Amino acid sequence: MTAIALPHTRLPQIAVLGAGHVGPVIARVAIEAGYNVSIAASGDPEKIELIAQVLAPGAKPRRAADAVEEAGIVVLAIPLHKFTTLDPDLLDGKLVVDVMNYWPPVDGVQEMFEDHRYGSSEIVQRRLARSTVVKTLNHIGYHEIEGERRPKGSPERRALGVAGDDPHAVDMVAEFIEHIGYDAVQFDHLSAGRLLEPGGPVFGASLHRTELELAVRAQIV
Repeated sequence: MTAIALPHTRLPQIAVLGAGHVGPVIARVAIEAGYNVSIAASGDPEKIELIAQVLAPGAKPRRAADAVEEAGIVVLAIPLHKFTTLDPDLLDGKLVVDVMNYWPPVDGVQEMFEDHRYGSSEIVQRRLARSTVVKTLNHIGYHEIEGERRPKGSPERRALGVAGDDPHAVDMVAEFIEHIGYDAVQFDHLSAGRLLEPGGPVFGASLHRTELELAVRAQIV
């Protein structure tokens, strides 16, 4: 399913940081929805030029600093164990969409994320203190993101949670989620992102809007 493309002038520029499994898929569906997208990894953009051409046609390989500078939304899709090497100054003042998960069997034990008072995106926000972090796209498999999209109003349209402390940022990211082919269920606290993480009630589950709202409400109540 291809999302309906909208005029570029109406949509923010997207920068995807990460060219592994997740980043190129998000870049690809964003482009198909009408967004201008740049993609970056660590180092020289020429190293990911072929990845971009094959996996995200239309995405512009850039140096991370250049991609972030021009972006209205930055998607953080790097391996979580590399997060500690990311310079927080790079993302100063930016709206950051955190799609990462902390999964010790995959990432190994990461001391930064072992503080169980906080969800992983809350810890990301604490490190990126001068950025605005919103959590989404972490509770759907990267291999599902493209194929699970449906037009607005479709009875088969899947819902994704969008959690953050800044209402305007949550609205912007929810609009992005809607444009790429999903119903956005908004949560007004980043702490609610813990419900979207591995072990949470909606992680990995294909749920419609009402089903997701009920599953989460049962945990909150």
